[in-house]
Amino acid sequence: MKVERSIFSDLCNELSKPDVLILLGARQVGKSTLMSDLMVWLKKKQRKYRAFNLELPQDLLFFSKPEEELFEELTKQENLVIFIDEFHYFKNASKFFKAVYDLNKGIKIIASGSSSLEMHKHLKESLVGRRKVFKVYPLDWLDWSQTGKDLNHFTVFGGLPGLVRIESRDEAIEYLSQIVQTYILKDIKGLIKEENIRAFNHLLFYLSANQGQVCSTSNMAREIGMTNRTIENYLEVLEQTFVVYGLHSFSKNLSNELKKSRKYYFYDNGVRNSLMKNFSKLVNRKDKGLLFESLVFLELKKRLKANVELRFWRTKLGEEIDFIWIEDQTPIPLEVKATYSGNKASKSLLKFLKAYPNSPYGVVLNTEVSKDLELNGRLIKIRRFNEIDSILPHSHF
Repeated sequence: MKVERSIFSDLCNELSKPDVLILLGARQVGKSTLMSDLMVWLKKKQRKYRAFNLELPQDLLFFSKPEEELFEELTKQENLVIFIDEFHYFKNASKFFKAVYDLNKGIKIIASGSSSLEMHKHLKESLVGRRKVFKVYPLDWLDWSQTGKDLNHFTVFGGLPGLVRIESRDEAIEYLSQIVQTYILKDIKGLIKEENIRAFNHLLFYLSANQGQVCSTSNMAREIGMTNRTIENYLEVLEQTFVVYGLHSFSKNLSNELKKSRKYYFYDNGVRNSLMKNFSKLVNRKDKGLLFESLVFLELKKRLKANVELRFWRTKLGEEIDFIWIEDQTPIPLEVKATYSGNKASKSLLKFLKAYPNSPYGVVLNTEVSKDLELNGRLIKIRRFNEIDSILPHSHF
């Protein structure tokens, strides 16, 4: 079946703008498919385009032409849209993109890549103000719900688009295993020194086993047997290649809040569970709450804008709130409960609301109950997972 991705209309709107559009995201999240869908859309609008994939030898050879010849070839036609998949193989990408933009002939470039490290290497400061980076994630719940598969399946197997066409559980597990083996354990290892691969693997499995837990670099270094600096470098590689996301703690000068520890989440629950070799049904899992928390994190991550930060809150006394949504410097505490009943909120949530009076309300996100409570004079919004947009400030939408 064909899933209509919620981000597709946003990409269509970008086609009328002159900026170089960069699609960034982990491998197999659907960047190439989105580009193909855009080509279909352009064809219906009778707008011309040319498409290249620089992992294909013939396309890479074409882009190896002398700069003047390549520029002349691709700028003959006004209002052309040029698609370049895996653009980091193009050595002179920044110079070429700038020249095409400055030519002002209505030519639009859409390029994709799987690494922020590669993007920064190939796109120089000369493109500042001429490019827009659009991050592509796995399918969100709105996308996935079109498949007819339930929330439990989505929580365990994740939202990689390739799963849409797979019905068999065994095939889905094998597909995710191939993603891990091909794109994580091989591709990213190209950025790691050969002698440190075992430690890198150890770090991957450590992060999967401790997903969503508060971790410090020093603890990871002791566990894995590497220096703090090496662990920090590895974590940077994993974040810049969109394999994991690090979440900082929230602090507004309260001395007992943790300042250096972070929580890490994989970009997809299915990839994390493949590393753990555990695809048990959600009802039988000890990490059910953690997986639901991770799912919420990924949904929130996809909604971040330039005026929004996402953090967690934990004090040295052990008080903790899963997520703090900070929009225009206004914090909203958000707790995640896979199951919820009753008319209460945690002591941590109430303490946060007392400590931060500018916070307009607290949130408890769950799978069962939707209602409003007033506790200690503060509003608590209890909402189901599929109502996640309703608990974020309307200005965000």
